[in-house]
Amino acid sequence: MSSGSNTDKTGMADGYYVETVDVEAARRPTETVHRYERTYGNPTPVGMLAYATVILCSSLLTLHAGNVYTPNLVLLFATFYGGITQTLVGLMEMFLGNTYNASVFLTFGSFNFSYGALYLPSIGIAAAYSVDGTPTEEFYHAVGLFLSVWTFVTFIFTIGALRTTLPIVGTLGCTVLSLSCLAANAFTGIESLATAGGVLGICCAFGAYYGGVSMLWTKQTTFSFIRLPPLLLSPAHA
Repeated sequence: MSSGSNTDKTGMADGYYVETVDVEAARRPTETVHRYERTYGNPTPVGMLAYATVILCSSLLTLHAGNVYTPNLVLLFATFYGGITQTLVGLMEMFLGNTYNASVFLTFGSFNFSYGALYLPSIGIAAAYSVDGTPTEEFYHAVGLFLSVWTFVTFIFTIGALRTTLPIVGTLGCTVLSLSCLAANAFTGIESLATAGGVLGICCAFGAYYGGVSMLWTKQTTFSFIRLPPLLLSPAHA
């Protein structure tokens, strides 16, 4: 028998095997095997912060804050923070099995890349709709269609979030309204619609900031009186 057994065959006697019992081995406690469990961080807060920061920057530029009328600054946020970060967060969420979160962040990561591409001369989107360097009415209508499609996509995500938290539903709902106003402005040229879209965008940003911070500020990182409640709309498994 193997050396780990409590009995050992010692030889033959009258045609039979004679076995002895190791009493001390039977009394020795068995070793406990500890299972190693890998832990993963929560990628959602950084995705929410990226979402909030991009739309806040875009909304401030839409409202011409600080007398800034050239919107190209949004390219930095949309590409290097919103686009890259939200895409990475979406991939991590998919790896963790969070299908809804992955779908939202991958979609808006792509939106940020495509929105930033509007301001890249090397892509040539604006130039294709321009005459002598001046964007035509067709360009603004094309942007209106672009924003309308994204309004519909965001509406789909809003319906899918009705049982999550108030900040998430509020953020997506305000995003739908903001994109709707900006799309209408692109079609009509009514400046008040752009202003409304910018104000609603700021509301989106603060909703996303709240959602991200409520998950980022935990008992391991800050004091209990600073942490924000998640404002759940429905029990997780109801």
